Amino acid sequence: MIPDAPLPSALAVGIPGGWEWIIILLVVLIFFGNRIPGMARSLGSGINEFKTGLREGQDGGGKSDPEKLGDGSAKSGGEGS
Repeated sequence: MIPDAPLPSALAVGIPGGWEWIIILLVVLIFFGNRIPGMARSLGSGINEFKTGLREGQDGGGKSDPEKLGDGSAKSGGEGS
């Protein structure tokens, strides 16, 4: 007798199902839970910097205005002031 469908092998690895995904998420949260907010914050700031760069590239052709930077580099007065 030959069966119609092959029996699943013990070594066969498939895509995780519903409960398996929940267990994987819980393990990830246990190990990396305290790092997730910091990673999300840095991802958000990176996206904001990217959008700002795109806007500056469209407005000024890539040239940055030192007065817009707000770091005081546009002030004149020499090195020691």
